[in-house]
Amino acid sequence: MYYIDPHIHMISRVTDDYQRMAYAGCVAVSEPAFWAGFDRGSAAGFHDYFRHLTEYEPKRAAQFGIQHYSWLCINAKEAENVSLAREVIALIPEFLHKPNVLGIGEIGLNKNTRNEATVFLEHVELAVETNELILVHTPHLEDKYKGTRMILDMLRSDRRVDPARVLIDHVEEHTVKLALDAGCWCGMTLYPLTKCTPARAVDIIEMVGTDRIVVNSAGDWGKSDPLAVPEFIQEMKRRGHSEAAIRKVVFDNPLAFFSQSNRWAKATPPQWGINGATTAPVRETAKV
Repeated sequence: MYYIDPHIHMISRVTDDYQRMAYAGCVAVSEPAFWAGFDRGSAAGFHDYFRHLTEYEPKRAAQFGIQHYSWLCINAKEAENVSLAREVIALIPEFLHKPNVLGIGEIGLNKNTRNEATVFLEHVELAVETNELILVHTPHLEDKYKGTRMILDMLRSDRRVDPARVLIDHVEEHTVKLALDAGCWCGMTLYPLTKCTPARAVDIIEMVGTDRIVVNSAGDWGKSDPLAVPEFIQEMKRRGHSEAAIRKVVFDNPLAFFSQSNRWAKATPPQWGINGATTAPVRETAKV
């Protein structure tokens, strides 16, 4: 089964991961801007990072027939430094014309602080002004419910924000309905320590259904699995869910959300050539 990974940090993964993902059926990835494993000291570091996301990484993915898309922001872990955050936000419009940029993200909260909220709202302002999609990071563990409530309240406070163009990521059992009831899309993250296992993600699907929900690996520098979405597919199959229901979560739903961006080229399966070589996917609606 072909799938899209809506949230994975390929800059932190080796090239072999692209190959393994392609063999498993991945046709497109979406890479949000995130923490690099350390706090960067200047806006110049982010400028180079944005170049990597928009210029280099799509070429690496294309070697394996995978379309690569990205999001731009200063992440919540570094947003406590408001002055640096404002310098970084000022850089983002330079990159919004790049063909693989889907919007602003992953913005959100880490420790639910006042400074983080300030930077979150300034990112939202940029997204509204430029008519971009928004991808939101919700805090981990004990801060998640409070942070999710804070984020949704801030989004509701701006009537210009269309919740159908917002994806609230890292939802769990106690936050998924908050985001769905607000009219937003939801992302379930399959991460071994601080987020969902494939089994928990299927539990959530069985609790709330398949509408406006996607599943992602969020593979990054930490202990994570770039093949977590195929593991979710197998768990869905094991429990007897239909091919149509599985495809809706792992392919149709991310396709529907991302297609709201004019820069999204409809994902298609890799075109397999002689001796297993791949060519770049054609840019039209997939028939899989």
